[in-house]
Amino acid sequence: MRRVQMACVLAVILAAGVGPSAQGRSGDRGNSRKTRPCTNETLRGTYGIQVQGTQPSGPGGPIESVIGVVMRDYDGLGQFTQVSNVKGSINGWVPDRVGGGTYVVGADCTAVVHFQPAPGIVIEERLVIVDDGREVRSATVLPLPVMATGVARRVHRD
Repeated sequence: MRRVQMACVLAVILAAGVGPSAQGRSGDRGNSRKTRPCTNETLRGTYGIQVQGTQPSGPGGPIESVIGVVMRDYDGLGQFTQVSNVKGSINGWVPDRVGGGTYVVGADCTAVVHFQPAPGIVIEERLVIVDDGREVRSATVLPLPVMATGVARRVHRD
């Protein structure tokens, strides 16, 4: 009996989570705008990103806290370049580090980014694209010791 009750509770929670937004409408605005699938073109232009989290301070070293800002230019075709300014609690500030990488956007407005800041190191981020590409939320998923999140806002569209 308890399992049946728990299943009913979960069904109600899931049904509540699949509300108006899953039908292409904003629940709090009452409009009926249809959602559009995302593509690599959805991420095109320059984004200002604020990041924070933790990372290894070096090979075998202790974990350090990091904060930073990044200007990232997405080309709309799956490539990006960036300039970052990141400060670690142990390693200090690394000014104006230039880099780049690749990205792939899914129709569901999620994306995968691969960034190689140094030879042999690949950072993988998972993104959620919101507000028709004006904003992006990110979480670093690889390498495992890096735990960082970011919020990006489009500066302008080329």
